[in-house]
Amino acid sequence: PRAALASGGAPTASVSGRRQRGAPLALAARPSSRHHPLKAPCRATADRVSPSSPSSSSSTPSSPSPSQRVGVLLLNLGGPETLEDVEAFLYNLFADPDILRLPKPIAWAQPILASVIAFTRAPQSQEGYKAIGGGSPIRQTTEEQAASLQRALVEQQGVDAKVYVAMRYWNPFTEEAIEAIKRDRITDLVVLPLYPQFSVSTSGSSLRLLEKIFKEDKDLANLKHTVIPSWYQRPGYVSAMANLIEKEVVSMEKDASKRRSRFSPSQPHVFFSAHGVPKSYVDEAGDPYKEEMEETIELIVDELDRRGVKYDGHTLAYQSRVGPVEWLGAYT
Repeated sequence: PRAALASGGAPTASVSGRRQRGAPLALAARPSSRHHPLKAPCRATADRVSPSSPSSSSSTPSSPSPSQRVGVLLLNLGGPETLEDVEAFLYNLFADPDILRLPKPIAWAQPILASVIAFTRAPQSQEGYKAIGGGSPIRQTTEEQAASLQRALVEQQGVDAKVYVAMRYWNPFTEEAIEAIKRDRITDLVVLPLYPQFSVSTSGSSLRLLEKIFKEDKDLANLKHTVIPSWYQRPGYVSAMANLIEKEVVSMEKDASKRRSRFSPSQPHVFFSAHGVPKSYVDEAGDPYKEEMEETIELIVDELDRRGVKYDGHTLAYQSRVGPVEWLGAYT
């Protein structure tokens, strides 16, 4: 499973796409008690998912009252849609203190450093995006997920909800989604980061921005909301990951049987490559990402074993490190 952050990092600097940032909010990491960082009232809309138990849910979701307008806000990273967007996207990424942490005495230099990183990394990152069609598919994929979720809520749960997409570093930005929520007069909002595991640099950054918006916009004072901080323990997610691995293992076994080569391994090895974070995030900021990622792998492996899938062990490694600081290892 891959925690969505930057795919290998791709800083860019297009002035038109740069975001103006306010002062960072006082949220270092999600507390171990799994309380979410938004301070406004947190109440359930339909099916309440408790922050203290991401895998729990009500078996019989209650129907919203006629006066309720239910919304779901999907949080994601965002990505450049064209090669020209790459530098601006990278600037937005590295201008975020949750992504690039500078000591307080030189925090003022973050925009300058972000510009330099974006400018220098843009050409390499553009080559990567060229290889996948000239831009990131994350917006299209996320909007398709939003449409599917909205249909499922209406058709399967009987909840007339609207689903919104909020990207952290590119269009549609979080602020745009909030404005749409206000226009639609949503009264009850579920905030769902699309990162299965919580990290300061992914869900934490998006939730910190939401906290800032909630504090500054008096029109949001009465918006009831609940946050799902992480959901890697959900049986559906674990099963989906196990399905993908089982499919590949079976395919490899068939290929090996056809070749009948003595050099073909009898069983494949399962290699999990997750996006990394600086080790200091875990050791100093209390980021639960490493713990949750390791638990994710345990759950998937347990599910594979329960199904009787045969493979030659597994490895967890972390990718996409940037800069001279130590990141989570082992490195991919």
